[in-house]
Amino acid sequence: MIVARAIQATRRYGEVTALDRVDLDLHAGELVGLLGPNGAGKSTLLNLLVGLRRVSSGRVELFGGDPRNPVYRRRIGVTPQETGLPPTLRVGEVIDFVSAHYPDPMPRAELLDRFGLADLARRQTGGLSGGQKRRLAVALAFVGRPQLVFLDEPTTGLDVTARRELWEAIRQFHAEGGTVLLTSHYLEEIEELAQRVVVLGRGRVLADDTVGAIRDLSRVRRVSLVAPDLPDLPGVRGVERVDGVTRLLTTDSDQFVRDLVRSGVAFSDLEIRPTSLEDAFLALTTAEPTTAEPAVAGATTTAEPAVAGATTTAETTTAEPADA
Repeated sequence: MIVARAIQATRRYGEVTALDRVDLDLHAGELVGLLGPNGAGKSTLLNLLVGLRRVSSGRVELFGGDPRNPVYRRRIGVTPQETGLPPTLRVGEVIDFVSAHYPDPMPRAELLDRFGLADLARRQTGGLSGGQKRRLAVALAFVGRPQLVFLDEPTTGLDVTARRELWEAIRQFHAEGGTVLLTSHYLEEIEELAQRVVVLGRGRVLADDTVGAIRDLSRVRRVSLVAPDLPDLPGVRGVERVDGVTRLLTTDSDQFVRDLVRSGVAFSDLEIRPTSLEDAFLALTTAEPTTAEPAVAGATTTAEPAVAGATTTAETTTAEPADA
């Protein structure tokens, strides 16, 4: 079942195109990570899917209907990047206020316990630390027992312990059948939580697949070796030297080794490792636009964005004039 969908969704702010003909299907029970550099269009896409913004062209759907319709929005929870909490209200009072908007909210005690807020129930939100406010903002997304949760940078400002506690709360929601779409600048967070990764760049879908496939998509390997100096070799990216060790990324490690041997440079301690998601992410988002065929089924280049399983032949319609 598709719970949220973007079909050729485009969003413009004046002359700036923040989102460019994006196709995306989010299926029930998925935990999807949305990656991209600042300005890639992540928050814009979330705002369209939850009904806070309107498309300039194309279409977005939430549970098969208009995301701006409260009937559908009651079934979701949202934590935006920026949240404003009434500074004079206590944590428990804020939870009670939000709970009153739902027919069957999660009990206050259960929510406080799940998100590690029990000791803060009587504290005014104005006196909370940035990390504590963030935990409360995320917890509020789950008050109404949603089927689908959108989390925009949910762990910003949290320390390591609080971040991992929040990960567990998200995992528990997912294990109970909930659907999650989250953005994050913490790449290890996506690796820890997500089953599927969508990479945005320049307002378009660059890739959409599993974590492992996204790593492979970039065809990048991390190489380290000790050498006095290296000549310019094809397929090499991101060279750095630390404590006498040269580290680099290459799109073809086999060819790199052959070229290295042919160059006659003396080297030792050669090590080749698979990329992390961070390596792949950087390779994808810094690559020049290309018309080449995608390297992994379901992933895309900037030339023909398409999402595996998405409906790309649907009729594109023009929405009402975009709001400011």
